[in-house]
Parts: sequence; C-alpha cells; structure tokens
Amino acid sequence: MLVGEDPASQIYVGRKAKACAEVGFLSHEYRLPTATDEEKLLKIINKLNKDKSIHGILVQLPLPKHISTEKIIAAIDPHKDVDGFHPYNVGGLVTGTPLFVSCTPRGIMELLARSGIELTGKEAVVVGRSNIVGKPMALLLLAQNATVTMCHSKTKDLGLVTGRADVLIAAIASLT
Repeated sequence: MLVGEDPASQIYVGRKAKACAEVGFLSHEYRLPTATDEEKLLKIINKLNKDKSIHGILVQLPLPKHISTEKIIAAIDPHKDVDGFHPYNVGGLVTGTPLFVSCTPRGIMELLARSGIELTGKEAVVVGRSNIVGKPMALLLLAQNATVTMCHSKTKDLGLVTGRADVLIAAIASLT
C-alpha cells in the first residue's frame, strides 16, 4: 500500500511489485491519494487481514502526517506483517522469536554471514536508532553475540566510538 506521491516511495513500491512478479508471488497494489483518511486505510488493512489468500501486508512508509504510523502498523495482523514492524514482531525480535524481521537489517545480517564475518565477541557499532533499521539491527547483532553500541545524533565523539568498531553499520540518511 502506498499513500501519497512521495517519489522514493513510488520507486520502492514499483520495485517490490516487480520482485513479486519475478518470483511468482501474487501482489495487489493499493495506491491511495495523500488526502486518504486513516479510517479508509484501516478498513483496507482489516479486509486484507481477513483475506486468507493474502499472506503478507506492506504499508510503504512514510505515511502522510495526518495518518498515525503506529496505529496503521498495529492494525496489521502480526502474521501478515512481512516488514516486521508490528509491536508483536518487534517483541519477538527482542526475545529471539520474531515471525518477521525488518528487511534491511535482515539483509545486512545475510550479507555479513555470506561474507564469512563471525560476530561473536566482535564490537559492533550501529549509527542510527530508527525503529526500521537501527534498533532491529542492534538486536540482530546481539543475537549473534556481538557487543553492540548504538550511536545517534546526540552521541559525543562519534569518531572515537565508530573508530573502535570491528563491524560498523551506518543506519542513517545523512550525517549533515
């Protein structure tokens, strides 16, 4: 689902639809105008939650400011929350039993594994504390026995902290 005309979001949704087609996944696209109200979006999610032929729901973020991201994410059935953003899935990530994991952190972990990087005992520094990348990334690194430090916009002496990292994950849009 895409609400609004954000150019980057349009590209992401297009790529997701293309990827689904390439691997043979059934994919329904909902492109809604920016003015769409929260109630309409919640009704669509509720319909998809009940539809047994739908196995995954993706709501492209960011949403327009008049729609509560937290409310929309919480409305998605955790068993269909393939982005791993629902509080149930985040809690599962904390306890080591998630149904789904955010795709970027999951991809980074796969990249580290395929590169043969052993994380046990390594000092991993994550720059960024977003719910989408930074926090899940830190939890996944902890699950692999890395010692994790999280940095953010208020971190003092970022260079010192990042300089001691064995593994450095930059999970921010910009340093400026």
